[in-house]
Amino acid sequence: MIPVQTWSDARRLWDFHRMRHEARPCSVGVGLGSHDLGVADAAVELYRRGMVPLIVFTGATSRTTRERMPRGEAVHYRERALELGVPRSAVLVEPRARNTGENIRFTRELLERAGVDVASVLLISKPYEERRAYATARRLWPGAEIVCASAPMPFETYVESIGSPRLVIDMLVGALQRLLIYPARGFMISLPVPDDVTDAYERLCRAGYTSRLVPSAGPVA
Repeated sequence: MIPVQTWSDARRLWDFHRMRHEARPCSVGVGLGSHDLGVADAAVELYRRGMVPLIVFTGATSRTTRERMPRGEAVHYRERALELGVPRSAVLVEPRARNTGENIRFTRELLERAGVDVASVLLISKPYEERRAYATARRLWPGAEIVCASAPMPFETYVESIGSPRLVIDMLVGALQRLLIYPARGFMISLPVPDDVTDAYERLCRAGYTSRLVPSAGPVA
């Protein structure tokens, strides 16, 4: 049973991580690999709505996905998109990336090699990865307009879909820590983090939701 305060703090981080951009037509959609196949579903829905003419799925495997997606996150995402009716010609795969920075860099390189002119990117991720993905893309793809998107669902519904509250809360905490420490390392641009969000993050760290923290940095920037 998750304590009320923990649940409230997790929801506060969830709300902060979402950018709430309005989807609009972009040069390309980029689906960031993860344990959540819902990212592929969201990308397909945006393609059907005419928001992008082309989707790139990017991602290798991680400790979270190697059992769920043994052929690689991007490959499983592509298979899902094809099952849902997206034509093969509209999907590219970048299968090497193992973190968000590599997702952006390797995708950019792939599109440059393919001769795709990119003025804007519809960046599709898990809901709570929107802000981190945005900050990373702004740093590594400065010439492109970045628009964030994810599956539109409430926090509780998302947790139920994943089936593990601890996994989701650990991920929320890890994503927030990176927003705090990665700008100084040159991995992303700096975005303001309100005090109430930082307070919630610190309480969750003290409650033990630390498995996705960068170990050398500790729980607080």
